[in-house]
Amino acid sequence: MPLVRIEIIKGKSAQYRQQLLEGIHTALETALGIPGWDRYQRLYELDNDCFERDSSHSDNFTMIEITMFPGRTKEQKARVFTEIVGELERRLGIANTDVFIVLHEPPDENWGLSGRQRG
Repeated sequence: MPLVRIEIIKGKSAQYRQQLLEGIHTALETALGIPGWDRYQRLYELDNDCFERDSSHSDNFTMIEITMFPGRTKEQKARVFTEIVGELERRLGIANTDVFIVLHEPPDENWGLSGRQRG
């Protein structure tokens, strides 16, 4: 049950946004084996003047934060990075240097599902 937060610069087409969401979810299915229905993604679009970045990054700069249950191996996490970058390059032509990804793994006791603490 990964929770995905994506931040991009405002102004992309609906098709671009849809391919972004599809690409990230496909990558998570491949890398982590999550089912197709397990989809919790939020896309935030920011005005260019509210999205500071190094001048080496283009307007396709994409920041992705993924919060997931703990327990994945180092190799699975590396595959998440590789698969996401690959999907975004293939689908949208986003350079790997324009993709930043951070994984968060809060302990089970910090997850509340349907009013109950996990773990």
